[in-house]
Amino acid sequence: MNQEKKDDFIFGLRPVLEALEAGKTIDKIFVQNALQGEIYIELKQLLAKHNLRPNYVPVEKLNRFTRKNHQGVVAFISDVPFYKIEDVLPQLFEEGKTPFILILDRLTDVRNFGAICRTAECVGVDAILIPEKGGAPINSDAIKTSAGAIYNIKICKEKNLAHSVDFLQQSGIKVFSATEKAHKLIYDADFTEPCAIVMGNEETGISKEVLHHSDEKIKLPIEGKTQSLNVSVACGAILYEAVRQKITNK
Repeated sequence: MNQEKKDDFIFGLRPVLEALEAGKTIDKIFVQNALQGEIYIELKQLLAKHNLRPNYVPVEKLNRFTRKNHQGVVAFISDVPFYKIEDVLPQLFEEGKTPFILILDRLTDVRNFGAICRTAECVGVDAILIPEKGGAPINSDAIKTSAGAIYNIKICKEKNLAHSVDFLQQSGIKVFSATEKAHKLIYDADFTEPCAIVMGNEETGISKEVLHHSDEKIKLPIEGKTQSLNVSVACGAILYEAVRQKITNK
């Protein structure tokens, strides 16, 4: 069953085109395979101009979003603006900040995402990086779960998270990946310098590519029989350890 709310999406070639021209933020856009026509060509050009990559899908998937005449196009909109880390990071350095970045690798649960954004904003995370594809939609549920915190933190949508990790490292940011496969506990990591923390997908964890590019792998201690924590709980524990270190090292 589709989890999106009706007020989060628009459909039809002309409405989507007009939304883009009006400056609406498109979270995700789905286009029917092999769609053609003059208006679609115009829409495709506008998507390219805005660096938006559509998800090409069979018509059956579009029909699950709406039974109305979608004309082969459904777009999910967000009133949350998106940024690029290449623009955000220099600004942080110019402001004299010690960058504190969070990377969410393909988190799919909207409520987990919203809860993490709430915690991240509370602890002073400067930006959250998410992938263009494969992540949770930034919809009204995410905003509600975050208690509005999403509006107060920069969300960076990135085409390739591994490349973003490389950019961060080249800019002097140390990248920590949270994984149960790690040997180092979070308490043995140094979060006082410019750093980024990567949290992975609820089921499969961090992708191999991003994990390979990270500087260090860290984990939380697990003493009970249940061998894993909810990702938003785990993320909160790690972020607050980072904050503890930053405060005690001032």
